[in-house]
Amino acid sequence: MNAPPYAGLTPDCLLQALESLELPVSGSLLALNSYENRVYQVGMDDGPPLIAKFYRPARWSDAQILEDHAFVAELAAAEIPVVGALEIGGRTLHHHAGFAFSVFPRRGGRTPELDDPAVLEWLGRFLGRIHAKGATRPFIARPAIDIASFGEEPVAWLLASDFLPQDLRDTYREVSRQALDGVRRSFDRAGQVKQLRLHGDCHASNILWTDAGPHFVDFDDSRSGPAIQDLWMLLSGERADQVRQLSDILAGYEDFCEFPSRELHLIEALRTLRLLHYSAWLARRWHDPAFPAAFTWFGTAHYWEQRILELREQIAQMDEPPLWPV
Repeated sequence: MNAPPYAGLTPDCLLQALESLELPVSGSLLALNSYENRVYQVGMDDGPPLIAKFYRPARWSDAQILEDHAFVAELAAAEIPVVGALEIGGRTLHHHAGFAFSVFPRRGGRTPELDDPAVLEWLGRFLGRIHAKGATRPFIARPAIDIASFGEEPVAWLLASDFLPQDLRDTYREVSRQALDGVRRSFDRAGQVKQLRLHGDCHASNILWTDAGPHFVDFDDSRSGPAIQDLWMLLSGERADQVRQLSDILAGYEDFCEFPSRELHLIEALRTLRLLHYSAWLARRWHDPAFPAAFTWFGTAHYWEQRILELREQIAQMDEPPLWPV
């Protein structure tokens, strides 16, 4: 059994890490909602609070984290509203007591209203600008969103683990095989797609909205991948709803970046990969006490029955025509 990854990250350790940067911490700490990393709002004696992110040990290399920081800094330099790590002492990545951490400015905001066409078009304009910049050079250290790492490997890992109930193991094996076959067919239909530097996890909770518009946060899952990866998580509801939502997003997006319509074949395939990856992600994090406390329903027979049903629905969805003709 692995030791809990954040066992040594006590309040004293956290404050000492920030004091090592000569930050005037007041001692007040507020844990923010984050499972993969540990994120805190930290009070300062002489100014607004800052946000400290302590990266999950062994998840990313320093080179991968710094490539995330460099991408966000590049976007900020282009006046795209993103929240990047602060440079302190000439660095954005710091180390203390075995933990890698970064400090960010605190930016408030609310969840964007994704049923508002004007909001979607506004988001589309900035996503188009992010992708135009993301297409100018590749990631070197950070990985890609692909079938192997988001589908094949997580499924193999789950089937080799003890998390699947014995009486559902064969069913999950067969349904996940069919799902991955559907994903491959979808990628075949899409053909050769361009790999961009992406946000990677662009759902509503990673966009903060103010009266001045949106700003994008948490590029921790930034990877290379197709443009549609940063768009499909903003879609919801029935097919007609999604058609309207995507039309609104692209009305802004295509002011700055051409959208390759053949990537519409990938929406349900990428959703399927996310579902497969998510179950393995929960299982792999189960030794972290935060996960059993927060995801009490994980691992039950009902949980796996629901995932099997979900995958069967995705198998059918992947063979449906795309949202509009390609």
